[in-house]
Amino acid sequence: MKISALIFYGLLGLPLAMAALPVYVQIPNYYTAQLGLPLASTGLVLFFARMFDTVQDPFIGQLIDKFGCSNRIWIIISAALLCLTFTGLWLPPAFARDSNTMLLIWLGVMLSLAYTAHSMLNIAYLAWGSSLESKGTTEDGDDKASYHQLLGASAWREAFGMIGVILSSVIPSWIILQDKNTAATQLSQYAIGFAVLVGIAVCALLVGAIKPLQRSKHALIALRTLLKNPRFVALLRIYFFNSLSVAIPASLILFFINDRIQAPEKTGLFLSSYFIAGACGLPLWIRLAKRIGAHRSWQLGMLIAVLSFIGASLLGSGDDYAFLLVCIASGFALGADLALPPVLLTLVVNDKDNMGAYFGLWSLIGKFTLALAGLSLSLLAILSYQPSQVNQASGLMALTFTYAVLPCAFKLIALFLLRHFSKSIPS
Repeated sequence: MKISALIFYGLLGLPLAMAALPVYVQIPNYYTAQLGLPLASTGLVLFFARMFDTVQDPFIGQLIDKFGCSNRIWIIISAALLCLTFTGLWLPPAFARDSNTMLLIWLGVMLSLAYTAHSMLNIAYLAWGSSLESKGTTEDGDDKASYHQLLGASAWREAFGMIGVILSSVIPSWIILQDKNTAATQLSQYAIGFAVLVGIAVCALLVGAIKPLQRSKHALIALRTLLKNPRFVALLRIYFFNSLSVAIPASLILFFINDRIQAPEKTGLFLSSYFIAGACGLPLWIRLAKRIGAHRSWQLGMLIAVLSFIGASLLGSGDDYAFLLVCIASGFALGADLALPPVLLTLVVNDKDNMGAYFGLWSLIGKFTLALAGLSLSLLAILSYQPSQVNQASGLMALTFTYAVLPCAFKLIALFLLRHFSKSIPS
């Protein structure tokens, strides 16, 4: 496959990433610390919006299988809806700001629509990438070319995705620090820039990327049929605990920076170093996966993440440079979390006609962990933590435990399950 075709395919990963993880990281802090919503009620809105998103993903995957992952109308409509809702999240209208109730309703509606649009586009995009090879590929079998092709598509997708999260981590963090009038104008420009990127990426995908294999038309597959694949179910368990270990600190990192490290002025530095480390690590993880296998490489990434979580739990006020090292180490590990699991999913599924359904269920697990992570805000409120109050010893202990210790425990569970799962993959 030509490199140019992989680049045209991977480019859509940039705006999709801009609308995914950074929104999960920044929107809770933006609506509580900047717009004044209560922490507990915001956490509940996040939970129910994410649960709605979780439930719909398998059905979206089924529809993508029915209409085709390269259906132009599907991709264009979902891209347009994503642009509109992304703007709505950052720029709630005046009537929505009149009261906390109205702003909570606006947040819930915009999140639900944004999640729907993102799922429609992202699941089709992942199914497109998985359809670039035609054989029943095994990681250590004879079809090395197809395996490397899967890794190549994943690498370009996640590399552009890393660029997207770097941009969307630094730019909004900087804008929010400006005065309100200036920030509103700059957020409008940011939303326009996002829409332009989406348009360019969609055109590149539809015109320049290699077309996925056309599958036969078929009826919708029952979800219970997907779960009859024991290796797929085992991989789902791993993905659940690993995603939960990533989603919780992603939801709380801005609170941790502001109140535990007490360095809000360095938020852009911390977030950009995290994602830049992930981007730099991606080619290394792909190269390592080609040599020792995706499952072994992912195990190593998990170990690095555990060490970084342990380090974060020991930090406090003034530990700016130590936390910067934690961001770099955990960001490097994130590259493995992003690039390798979709490759393993494609390897354990031989039913290529229903990859949209499989990716829909896969996406459901990821979204469900994000919904659970949203409840961490409500948990912190129960434990007496309040944002921007740095003299609350018990609250800061609760923040450290929830941000660092819980993710470490979930990551260790994922690592244990992955080691057991790896025994089913030939060496």
